[in-house]
Amino acid sequence: MLARFRHYLFTATYTTATKASGPANLKVATLTCMHPHMPKRDESTGWRERWSALANIPPLLSMVWDTSPPLLIASLALRLLRALVPIAVLWVGKLIIDLVVSSISSPQPDFSPAWPLVALEFALAIAGDVLGRAVSLIDSLLGDRFTNQVSVKLMLHASGLDLVSFEDPAFYDKLERARRQTTGRIGLLSSLFTIAQDLLTLISLTAGLVWFYPWLLMLLFVAVVPTFLGETHFAGLAYSLLYRWTPERRELDYVRMLGASLQSAKEVKIFGLGSYLAGRYRTLADRFYKENRRLAIQRASVGALLSLLGTGAYYAAYVVILQRAMGGSLTIGELTFLAASFARSRALIENLFGAASSISDQALYLSDLYDFFRMEPRIRSAKTALAPPRPIRTGFEFRAVSFRYPGAGSHVLKNVSFHLHADERIALIGENGAGKTTLVKLLARLYEPESGQILLDGIDLREYDVDLLRSEIGVIFQDYMRYDMLAKENIGFGRIEYLSDLSRIEDSAKKSLAHAVIADLPKGYDQMLGRRFDAGSDLSAGQWQKIALGRAYMREAQLIILDEPTASLDARAEYEVFQRFADLTRGKMAVLISHRFSTVRMADRILVLENGSILEQGSHEELIALAGRYAELFQLQAAGYR
Repeated sequence: MLARFRHYLFTATYTTATKASGPANLKVATLTCMHPHMPKRDESTGWRERWSALANIPPLLSMVWDTSPPLLIASLALRLLRALVPIAVLWVGKLIIDLVVSSISSPQPDFSPAWPLVALEFALAIAGDVLGRAVSLIDSLLGDRFTNQVSVKLMLHASGLDLVSFEDPAFYDKLERARRQTTGRIGLLSSLFTIAQDLLTLISLTAGLVWFYPWLLMLLFVAVVPTFLGETHFAGLAYSLLYRWTPERRELDYVRMLGASLQSAKEVKIFGLGSYLAGRYRTLADRFYKENRRLAIQRASVGALLSLLGTGAYYAAYVVILQRAMGGSLTIGELTFLAASFARSRALIENLFGAASSISDQALYLSDLYDFFRMEPRIRSAKTALAPPRPIRTGFEFRAVSFRYPGAGSHVLKNVSFHLHADERIALIGENGAGKTTLVKLLARLYEPESGQILLDGIDLREYDVDLLRSEIGVIFQDYMRYDMLAKENIGFGRIEYLSDLSRIEDSAKKSLAHAVIADLPKGYDQMLGRRFDAGSDLSAGQWQKIALGRAYMREAQLIILDEPTASLDARAEYEVFQRFADLTRGKMAVLISHRFSTVRMADRILVLENGSILEQGSHEELIALAGRYAELFQLQAAGYR
């Protein structure tokens, strides 16, 4: 179990975990009611839950069939052939032994008939080995294709879920469990096929046992059932332990990332955090180790006692076979056949019970994957959804819009009403937490209002196709992404269908002033950015910001939203960016969020947000003349430059 935990720990990705812990998302840490209740598994998983989990197998079979029908059929056919090899080998061995014994006791021994049987047994052994290797090869290929397909399906499904889901810690626990099921679950299918193969082999072997002495079957089951029940019980406890520890394992991943990553290396060294982070990791890992050690000791102790009972039943059967042979009821060949068949049957039944237990365990784990796939976004397009107008005529209108994060006590926005006209540029200002970024996320329909309406040309946003609506909006948030990919991809992602249109990418880069940055790179637009991969070039914060701005211009959208777009730029670069922005958005809709009054005064109208409501609105001159909150903040900022 500890080995499995280490495997999970050191192969899990941490990018989503780092996003969830970002400062911008601290206020949503209480989002616990967005998704179906996730039961705590503090006790062993019961038989009823295990039986219910078997309903996950048919969908798995369907997914594997979709992965590769030829490979699946080949695996089944080869296993069927391999299942008959053991009984054939044992029977040929019986014939050889009886023939040899008979020849020895004959006045004129003739061993020549034995050699074809030996050759046949040799051929069967070779066939069994070849079939086994062929099955392993096919299972490996099928497993790789299945893992790739499920990983793609998981990524696509996650991309369609609501943004608010990604701001919920409970969601990340579910995502983490689902992600771990993308690898290794093909083993469930392999176990199913192995059961079918072993069951066919067992039927052929037990038929021989029943033919010679039916009571051997009772001893056979006594030899394996107790061990099976014990292992099943402890397997349920093991699953409960892993389920319960999902949040802590995510924290282990995150702490490990902080201790050794480019993003955190500077502060870890400057602040001397290495020992603290290592200690925190050690504390969590030791807690899991101690809990797992207790379970492992119990499992080993009980398993040892139960195995004694099984071993006793096995040797009781062996004694019965020997007594019948000594009494002359069995030939030497039959004695060998029965002893080997009993031993092989015992091993097969143990494997079957173990595989059945493993299947129920893996089916439980598979529930985590299907639970994730069953999650549905709340924000989706209706079947009769409209295409957004082009051009937009009257603009966007907020009518008494309120919003709060699920589970949060207070509203982020309260009864907000305003109109963004089709040819207007507005700026949003206010202290952190005033609701500025939340407002633009509502505008892009990344969130849904709790109450009120948002209209576009007089029609509720919910009437429009979500994807088409967002294609008309270019947004760059203050926590924009830095993709460790090619420079042209970093900009081309702004309109993915034009990713191969280099002229459009270059034009967008020129608009954002990123073209000069890219031109200085060794490979220009084909240069890998970031330090994650070989030959990557890292950029300064200001250069990354120009790249991100290029993505917004790439869309050629009817509405451009910039959330603190120049936070990392120096004064000259900021002036150039906003001069360009002013030229490019003249006569178009634009929303600008900034704390710099030198920036927001270029807007046609400024909205001052405070405690989730619009406190003041007007042009820079109008708000200064009003002598209210805006004027106060303007004077405070201006004083810093005197």
